[in-house]
Amino acid sequence: MVSVKQVKFSVLAVLVAALLVAACAGVPTGTEQAADAAEFVCPEPNPRLEVTSTEVNLFVWTEYIPQDAIDCFEEVYGVTVNRDEYSSNEEMYAKLSAGGSNYDLVQPTDYIVSLMIRQGLLQKLDKSQLPVLETLDPNYLDLPFDPGNEYTIPYQAGTDSIVANMDTLENVPASWADLWNPDYAGRLVMLDDPRVVIGLTLLTLGYDVNTTDPAELAEAQAKLAELVPNVKLFDSDSPKSALIAGDVDLGMTWTGEAFLAQQEVPAIQFVYPTEGAILWQDNYAMPVDAPHPDAAYAWINYSMQPELFWMMLRDFPYTNPSAGTLEYARANQPE
Repeated sequence: MVSVKQVKFSVLAVLVAALLVAACAGVPTGTEQAADAAEFVCPEPNPRLEVTSTEVNLFVWTEYIPQDAIDCFEEVYGVTVNRDEYSSNEEMYAKLSAGGSNYDLVQPTDYIVSLMIRQGLLQKLDKSQLPVLETLDPNYLDLPFDPGNEYTIPYQAGTDSIVANMDTLENVPASWADLWNPDYAGRLVMLDDPRVVIGLTLLTLGYDVNTTDPAELAEAQAKLAELVPNVKLFDSDSPKSALIAGDVDLGMTWTGEAFLAQQEVPAIQFVYPTEGAILWQDNYAMPVDAPHPDAAYAWINYSMQPELFWMMLRDFPYTNPSAGTLEYARANQPE
């Protein structure tokens, strides 16, 4: 499986470009957001799909959908958005595997998509109902975990890397291996994501982040036990919160969380480890027993059309896979 990749510093140029676009979109204060909300007019769906369902059930990552997008969808389509959230792919997978979930859309990360397809948890997408595909950057399509995008459509992408408060650390980590430094005892926040935590540990040992070799995984497990004294908390709901509050000084997190933390505390920096960062891509997918597919297709198209999808750059600044959205943001959201 090659959907989660080891990358070197060449990824920095891509990330910087994405963050510059996010900076252009701006991160407004609470007062500015209220003013913007008062002035914002929900765009018409383009195109408007026929929807007879009265609700759509989303099972999505925490802090990952702008509230404005939900409000506008409910306004223009008259469809109620029901949202449950999860903090890891394993949590989402377990709930769908148990059956009877009643969800219309989920947001699996690349590495778990193939497994969900093999186990019959996802249905093939009707691309005639997905005109929004035309706005997406081809670089995020037709990837090995879902050739031809038969089951998924890209939502956001980003990296897992080190985050550090430059003002409170005497020795700033330069590598994943540095996180094992005893000086960091009780000072780390780590994502509550076994795939990523095991992956970075494998990188410190010189192994492939995607290895399935039992001996290499056993070695990584033993090394992870040595990291535990340094970890104050595992958090995939809002890892930035502990950093902003000063409860921790460093750790590992996602692109967007680090960027948002830096807006509050400029000393917080994203550090690319010498072993390489980890790339990922989250996607929309439709469970095989989705009860409201018409509303699900309408939601994907409307929430991801550029006139709304630019809000992801404003609220949750990850790498946006929509070329149309980036063009719209440059032209219409210069501040």
